[in-house]
Amino acid sequence: MKNTTNQQHRNTTRLRTLSVAALALGGAFITVSGAGAQSLTPPATPTGITPPAGNSLFLVGHALGTQGYVCLPTAVGASTASWTVKGARPEATLFQNFFGQPFEIITHFLSPDTNPNGVVNPVPFGSATWQSSLDSSKVWAAVLDPKKNVIQAGTDPSCPNTGSIACLLLTSIGNDQGPAGGKILSKTTFVQRLNTAGGSAPADGCSTSEDVGNQVLVPYTADYLFYKQQ
Repeated sequence: MKNTTNQQHRNTTRLRTLSVAALALGGAFITVSGAGAQSLTPPATPTGITPPAGNSLFLVGHALGTQGYVCLPTAVGASTASWTVKGARPEATLFQNFFGQPFEIITHFLSPDTNPNGVVNPVPFGSATWQSSLDSSKVWAAVLDPKKNVIQAGTDPSCPNTGSIACLLLTSIGNDQGPAGGKILSKTTFVQRLNTAGGSAPADGCSTSEDVGNQVLVPYTADYLFYKQQ
């Protein structure tokens, strides 16, 4: 009986801790979505992946996910093939830590931009999407200039892990409020992907026409930073 009572006490304490953390999480979201909240300092990053002046960092999430690759011919009718992210689906979950516990804050996936904001989407087959796990608000974003808004991993302290997927600056191409009017991500203007680890295409499995159609999901982690206009 004593062991049962102790276990019940531990469970109750844990539930209380999680409840407090959940309230803190909600409070944090209310803070970052409120006008004038400026509590985060953006890291130093190369010019090409730094949001322009007038945008402030309001939310950071650590992502655990997979980068998808599809094996396609290197050219029409070619006998060789290579891995590409075109048509592949990235999937990740973004977390923040509260009281030592990871809490899901955002999901990341590929979806059609159903509420474009006028910025031309250079990718016709779907858009990188981030959706708040708290209020279901969304931002769709894309790399507008691959020659400028991408840096290779291992070339800067903000992207230190050589051989990992690149670090990026993505521009919002669409925003939407949640069903109940939630606005956590609806005012996002830019998204940075930094501190990437893993996620690069495999070295094998896609070299000849016989490999075309192969698909693979490669685990990765990264930090996603969300900005809005000041």
